[in-house]
Parts: sequence; structure tokens; C-alpha cells
Amino acid sequence: MTRSRLTREHAVQFAGIALGHVGREYPNNVDHALAEPADARTPSQLHPIFYGSYDWHSCVHSYWMLARLLRRFPDIASAPDIRALFDAQFVPDKVAAECAYFARPTARGFKRPYGWAWLLKLATELELQSDHRWARSLAPLAEVIAQRFRDFLPRATYPVRVGTHFNTAFGLRMAADYAGIKRDDALAALLRETGLRWYGEDRDCPAWGEPSGDDFQSSALIEAECMRRLLPPDQFLPWFDRFLPRLAEKQPATLFKPATVTDRTDGKIAHLDGLNLSRAWCWRSLGDALPANDARRVIAHEAAQEHLAAGLPHLASHYMGEHWLASFAVLALDDAG
Repeated sequence: MTRSRLTREHAVQFAGIALGHVGREYPNNVDHALAEPADARTPSQLHPIFYGSYDWHSCVHSYWMLARLLRRFPDIASAPDIRALFDAQFVPDKVAAECAYFARPTARGFKRPYGWAWLLKLATELELQSDHRWARSLAPLAEVIAQRFRDFLPRATYPVRVGTHFNTAFGLRMAADYAGIKRDDALAALLRETGLRWYGEDRDCPAWGEPSGDDFQSSALIEAECMRRLLPPDQFLPWFDRFLPRLAEKQPATLFKPATVTDRTDGKIAHLDGLNLSRAWCWRSLGDALPANDARRVIAHEAAQEHLAAGLPHLASHYMGEHWLASFAVLALDDAG
């Protein structure tokens, strides 16, 4: 079947969206604990790199998207603007300030695990650039976050299975790319062992809680995508057979029906556009992992296309979605498998 892929036209559109908000400081949803009066500071004072895009994590993954678009289409019209932005932002003093924020006692759980995941995904993408200056500059912050995972995962008895920022499967999935690009076998092993401990015995997932009113991830599909990334195929495929045993009958049915979005000016309801895009990413990636002669492969790819069609037209309908949705569109179009 013909399926959508990232095009130059997409890249021009998405880069324009991101460049319009990564440096936009307000409105801003600051996730910041104050220990004393002096801690009351503006977003750009707290985070000299990632102060835009309404919140820290959205700014991080918007930088990731710009880096991905630059690598895939290095000659698009906005490429000089992206390079100039990276040259101005990925510099030692600003990275040091971002690192210092994580050293604050009140920041122990800051952006765990969603922001952590995206920071490592950004670091991974910068490692793939032809110009390695940006990766070298960001490396100290990436190592801070990698150590956060090393410290946290052994203490985390239970996974978090919600469809929002706290989902732990998403964190493992993105961190695995970083472990791979850095050839950090110990981190990769920790991620894999944690995934097996949390999800290894899961079977016949009902997906009965999907979607809830502010999901932007499918707790079922991101778990499956996490395990696909962590396990070799000969281990993943039997696990997947047990996890979604009725996939050939398009069950659970809720995973195949795109979410309905009624108010894109409401940040929580607008999350559901992201759910459609993130489901498209997962369905496409999971379909690619299935054997070529497996009927479920076509079913998964058709579901990916349907969800992509539901989410892609609404990336810039309102700032509540505009500040982050394009990143998930790039995942769906260009980050499968």
C-alpha cells in the first residue's frame, strides 16, 4: 500500500511552525518549584536554551524536529535559520545553565520521563548531523539526563501506563536510541531489563482506558513500540503475539478508531490530535516489524494511515497544538522502525 512519508513540503511547513515558537517565551507553562523568593524567575532566565514553545519539553522536541528536518533536507530555505539558531543556542554557557537547573534539589523529578526522553532523542539527532559541534556542546546535558535514567530506573518498581507525559514506556523507547548512538551497552541493558521487568509478562491488552480526555499517547501502542525497540525480533514477535493476540480481527477496536477533537483551543482536548499522530507512528513502526507475509502488517499500516489523516491537517489550528504537534507528525512520517 502507498503510505505517507516526510516530504520537502512537509519540512518547509514544519520548520516554519517550529521557528515561529522555539524563541517565543510567552505564553509559558512553567514547571518550576520555588525554594526561596530568588527562585521566581522568567522562563529564559531559568532555561536559556529551552525557554520557548510554551513549555520546556515542547521546546526540546521542537529542536529535535528542526535537527531532523535539517539532516533530511539540508538545503531547504530555512536551513540557514536553523543553523544560526543552533549556533546561538548550543553553546557551553547556555548548556551549563541548563545542567545547573537539573542540579537543583527541587528539580530531581523535573520532566521525568517525558522531557528526559526528548532531550536524549535530541542528543541522538545531533550526533547524526554532519556538523558535530552542536552534539559536543549539548553532550554535558545529555549525560546529566542519561544519569537520571541510570539512577531512577532501578528504583522504579512499577511502570506508569497513562497516555500523557508520565508514561514510562515512551521514556525507555526514546532513551534506547541514545544508548544505541552512544554505544552505551550498560545503559541499553538497563533499559531492556527494565522493559522486561515492567512489561515482559503483559498479555491480551484490553486497551479499555483509551482514549481518555487528555491522552496524546496510546498506553498500549507505545508499550508495544517500546518493546519492539528494546528486544531483538525473535523475542519481540512472540511477546507481541501475546500482547495483542486479536490484532488480526482489529481488536481491541478502540486502537483502530482515531480520536475525536472537539476544541483545539483547549490544551488538554488538543492532546487528542497528538494521540492520533503518535498512534500513527506506533502503528507504522509495529507494522514494519511484522513479517512481509503477515496479514497484520497491512492492518497496522492501514491504521497508521487513518490516524495520520486524522491528525495531520490540524498542526497549526491553535497555539495549544501548534507549539508541539508537528514533532509528532515527524515521528509518524519519518521515525518508524
